[in-house]
Amino acid sequence: MENKITQIAERIKGMRLILDLTTADMARVCGVSQEEYVKSEEGQTDFSFTFLYKCAQCFGIDIIELLTGEMPKLSFYSVVRSGQGLPIKRRAGFEYQHVAYLFKHKSAEPFVVTAPYDAQAEQAEIALSTHEGQEFDYVLEGTLKVRLEDHIEILNAGDAIYYDSAHRHGMVAVGGALCKFLAVVMKK
Repeated sequence: MENKITQIAERIKGMRLILDLTTADMARVCGVSQEEYVKSEEGQTDFSFTFLYKCAQCFGIDIIELLTGEMPKLSFYSVVRSGQGLPIKRRAGFEYQHVAYLFKHKSAEPFVVTAPYDAQAEQAEIALSTHEGQEFDYVLEGTLKVRLEDHIEILNAGDAIYYDSAHRHGMVAVGGALCKFLAVVMKK
């Protein structure tokens, strides 16, 4: 995993240099301090989905290029079989399966996300993030506690939520079991 983080960090730095952006520019884009950005670019910390998404948007490239170093090639349709999505581990315990990673020029980034149950996280303040666009989350199994700014929603299997992801948002699995949900991040 550490080697993969280093490779992603190198791609981010390379794109920043190609586009003649400073670390201060990128820190503003990513919504982090310059020190935090530099640590990420040097591969000293793992990346959140939001960080990668904001970098890709700024660079004008597909997030898959940052993750794999390859550009998606399909433009008519793409099939990803069950459990065969591009795995992304970007948040403590959360597992993302990108289920359209082979398709180029996507209007949205669809993921099947598995949020682990953590009794401490269920009781703690939910970490919030923002990114451009809109998001649609549909719960496949388990229960998801979603925080949108100061609003809390509890979603069960079959429930869905759609929101402007420029607003602070975050989620955790609750109820004693993991939660699996479809997350579709639509670009602006």
